[in-house]
Amino acid sequence: MEILPISVDTYNLGFIGAGKMAESIARGAVGSGVLPPSRIRTASHTNPARRQAFESFGVKVLAQNQDVVKETDVVIFSVKPQVVKGVVSQLRPLLTKNKLLISVAAGVKLKDLQEWAGHSRVIRVMPNTPAAVGEAASVMSMGDAATEEDGNLIAKLFGSVGKIWKADEKYFDAVTGLSGSGPAYIYLAIEALADGGVAAGLPRDLASSLASQTVLGAASMATSTGKHPGQLKDDVTSPGGTTIAGIHELEKGGFRGTLMNAVVAAAKRSKELS
Repeated sequence: MEILPISVDTYNLGFIGAGKMAESIARGAVGSGVLPPSRIRTASHTNPARRQAFESFGVKVLAQNQDVVKETDVVIFSVKPQVVKGVVSQLRPLLTKNKLLISVAAGVKLKDLQEWAGHSRVIRVMPNTPAAVGEAASVMSMGDAATEEDGNLIAKLFGSVGKIWKADEKYFDAVTGLSGSGPAYIYLAIEALADGGVAAGLPRDLASSLASQTVLGAASMATSTGKHPGQLKDDVTSPGGTTIAGIHELEKGGFRGTLMNAVVAAAKRSKELS
């Protein structure tokens, strides 16, 4: 059967799973103008608060997952990894080749998704939690039958909640270790910087605010200037000054090696779980 193209201007988007990630993607799509809420569907959730969250910005909440699939052209599976197989298999009779299937479930491979769905018009996306504030770092990998137009549609959709890159699926465990788990490493760093500020005499509120804004500003410099982070570091580091004294302490503590080890350990765990 010929695969019909999906119109960017008229397609309906459905979510199987009404959690925080689904909400972030839906809110981003609506807020950026990529999709009006009238073209988004999700199914009712056992938690009334999740239903209300979607209805609060105009998304239609349906009674069953089957209803969502019937009314939509692009279906995002945003359920927990351990239940993806059961959910996709249950919906398989409705998952025709004219529907583009997306999975954001960590560790669930394209070959399995394609087998469970009965076709390979599938795209796997690995977003991260800053999608909630429109600053996700997402990576996508295309299934065998997903078209270039399908990829562009999904890049635009996930681009509404941050930045997205295309990569071979073989990199996804490393992606998980870096951008998937990475926000937690940065939260630890922000907390530690704030604690250092308190230890140096700052009030807690001021220390926490300065630490968060400093990390945000440094990341913005790295993404907007295009400079190598080593060069940006050198730009702040005066001979015999305060910054080099702090960097010396970080190097003595194995700061860079520890971060590298964290990414590798998380990537290894991702591979074990998948």
